[in-house]
Amino acid sequence: QVQLVESGGGLVQTGGSLRLSCAASGRTFRVYTMAWFRQAPGKDREFVAGILRSGSGAYYADSVRGRFTITSDNTKNTVYLQMNSLKAEDTAVYYCAAASRVGLLETETDFHSWGQGTQVTVSS
Repeated sequence: QVQLVESGGGLVQTGGSLRLSCAASGRTFRVYTMAWFRQAPGKDREFVAGILRSGSGAYYADSVRGRFTITSDNTKNTVYLQMNSLKAEDTAVYYCAAASRVGLLETETDFHSWGQGTQVTVSS
């Protein structure tokens, strides 16, 4: 079992920045890929960004590429999502997810562990 706890969400104005954190605990040695997803009201959950635990690669959804940066600190078992130039359409609950597979995973079913989510609201 892997437990994930997100933090860092909040209310920010358009153009502002936030940094989300996801702390992993438990059997973290089984985690090879981590990612952030988000779900806006009335919409399906969608992939935002992912990173290989080895640090060898980060990948992004087209909607956030160039504005968001995902990083990891393996010494702390923590993944971060730096969000800059935020837009109203970035408003959503953001979820952290962990997978036991290596790859550029973007599908929910690829991930076996999920956090409880943290709300990000961007006001215009």
